Amino acid sequence: MDMQPRTTADIVIIGSGVGGATLAAGLAASGADILILEAGDHLPERPENRDPRAIFQQGVFRPNETWYDEQGKAFNPGNYYNVGGNSKFYGAVLTRYRAEDFKEMQHMEGVSPAWPFSYKELEPWYGKAEALFQVRGALGEDPTEPEHSRPYNFSPVPDEAPIGLLRQRLKGVGVHPFSLPLGVDIDTWLSHGKTPWDAHPNSFNGKMDAETTALAAALKHANVQIQTNSRVIRLETAADGKMITAVHYERSGQRFMIKPKLVILSAGAVQSAVLLLRSANDANPTGLANRSDQVGRNFMNHNLSAVIGFDPRFRNDSVYQKTLGFNDFYLSDGKGGAPLGNVQLLGRISAPVLKSDLKLVPEWLLQRFCAHTVDFLAMSEDVPKPESRVRIDGDKIILQWIRSNWPAHLKLVAQIKTVLRAAGFPLVISKAFDRKTPSHQCGTVRMGNDPSTAPLDIYCRAYQHPNLFVVDAAFLPTSAAVNPALTIAAQALRVADYIIAKELN
Repeated sequence: MDMQPRTTADIVIIGSGVGGATLAAGLAASGADILILEAGDHLPERPENRDPRAIFQQGVFRPNETWYDEQGKAFNPGNYYNVGGNSKFYGAVLTRYRAEDFKEMQHMEGVSPAWPFSYKELEPWYGKAEALFQVRGALGEDPTEPEHSRPYNFSPVPDEAPIGLLRQRLKGVGVHPFSLPLGVDIDTWLSHGKTPWDAHPNSFNGKMDAETTALAAALKHANVQIQTNSRVIRLETAADGKMITAVHYERSGQRFMIKPKLVILSAGAVQSAVLLLRSANDANPTGLANRSDQVGRNFMNHNLSAVIGFDPRFRNDSVYQKTLGFNDFYLSDGKGGAPLGNVQLLGRISAPVLKSDLKLVPEWLLQRFCAHTVDFLAMSEDVPKPESRVRIDGDKIILQWIRSNWPAHLKLVAQIKTVLRAAGFPLVISKAFDRKTPSHQCGTVRMGNDPSTAPLDIYCRAYQHPNLFVVDAAFLPTSAAVNPALTIAAQALRVADYIIAKELN
């Protein structure tokens, strides 16, 4: 909604992605005066939303933004600035971290550290987040599934006929396919167009993203407002450097300032770290919340590859495809070795999608190939490293991503190829994702029990700034090997309950 610039609020939330929108939903009933500042705008309904050539070949939704790698090479990041954040384009897989992900875990390359609390602590809010995001799922299919204190409210999104046959093939070779927990009303989605939802923008078309669920719930309360096209540029502190006294932002070429009681930073793992670094002042010369020198560090980005199996006898005429996965190699390599990662179907890869990478191959030929393929996503944990980081150089954002645990990912891809060949797909090919693809970026302002090694406490409050919370993927101590969206939402609801109990009463 449009409004006159505000000068005060009880709570300012910076960003309307999964973290910010879910926190707003959790706080809404408190009656606090809440303003959400979103850098982008609402995604409208437009033909390009369902056009794979526009999305994958022309990149019409990619931001007009340039970041730099550690060698100074420029690249266009695939991060989105709009109401709902990156969730507007996500695959809507809303998976809990495994209970083991909260414990220290030895990987082939490095150690994934323990969280400052256990899975059991977060479990009640996982259930609340699943209800808020209307997750469709089934319990009892995945041997790695952690304890659930409540069932899913909705049945799984059904397999299409070819995927049902694939499920049986996979069972036949000894793996344990399970129904992906999905935030998708499939009937509503298909009523707007026969396309996959993964990587396709959602404009209230049946995908349960941060805008259509959490933000919609928050905005039912008159005390919650959202102001779009408002990019926050700096946080101001009191002279002693502790309390955040003002939020500075730009809108329509003008600069404004608002003075809130509490500030919730939910701009995403990269932009939240960048804003803290850019808000350096005399009392905080290396940036806000950065006495530990950990802001921007421990950047993690999942190791991802597409793995495509081809069988000339297999006819895949599915539309959305993305209904199953398997975790047989999640907690170990299947033989007692180190963990490898998660495997799940991609949204249906079509000829226009492949054409974006294979520009010299005729689309009609790619279409013949795709008619007999099935497409998987291999996802492995990226172990946190302090030297993997987000930095700033003036106006430049530098993403110094030092990929870790890659040998385990290559082993996972090899395992998938072995499984698919055994399941009757004689040709299996793979392609790794690069840094231009936002692969669940996280970890740059992490939680911890020790302020000397972590900027945030276990409720995402900055140790140095009593009225500043960071609630987005930045707080994650580890990346695990699943989409972190549900874990971010669960922690956001937990933090909301804490703020209501400790700050608003």
